Amino acid sequence: MVQNNSTSSVRSTRGFASMDPSKQKEIASKGGRSVPSDKRSFSQNRELAAQAGRKGGQSVAPENRSFSQDRY
Repeated sequence: MVQNNSTSSVRSTRGFASMDPSKQKEIASKGGRSVPSDKRSFSQNRELAAQAGRKGGQSVAPENRSFSQDRY
């Protein structure tokens, strides 16, 4: 494992971040095409997406919900 710190300028040649930007874009674009549109339930059913969003929000403790904290 290569460690980057203030005294070393060695860069790893492994991993997604070290790839050529065009190669990163090619790989990343495959993620959006991996599931057929008729299988994407949230794109087909807005109410299902809304329910999932509410469920996710409720799973976070109220004191940890950044949008519910009074910061002023």
